[in-house]
Amino acid sequence: MVVATNWGTGQVFLEMLYFFFFIIWIWLLIIVFADIFRSHDMGGWAKALWCIFIIVIPYLGVLVYVIAYHNGIAERNAKGAEAAQAAFDQQVQQAAGKGGPASEIATAQKLLDAGTISQSEFDHIKSKALAGQAS
Repeated sequence: MVVATNWGTGQVFLEMLYFFFFIIWIWLLIIVFADIFRSHDMGGWAKALWCIFIIVIPYLGVLVYVIAYHNGIAERNAKGAEAAQAAFDQQVQQAAGKGGPASEIATAQKLLDAGTISQSEFDHIKSKALAGQAS
């Protein structure tokens, strides 16, 4: 009860703000360390020096790293997002059964054999599949 009476609204707000900044600081450290180890343009010694610099002088080290490598961070994030999207697209296409022109032609052949499509429609689907413009 004594602690509750000593804390006013402003003190609670300040403690929440300190906690918020602490969480942001931890997140920023994780982002910077992840970027250091993800970077292919730095050698092992450069990565080690950056890590030591950030551990010894954390605020200055993170600030200098973000200023020095801001373009590299953005490029690596964009490449990572593109690679993740490509992997997701490939997985969705495999799950949907779209295996390329051969599977499309085989599906069209089944439809032709069943009488669902005409020979001209089959030829059109086949030409689109072979041209790589299958829809």
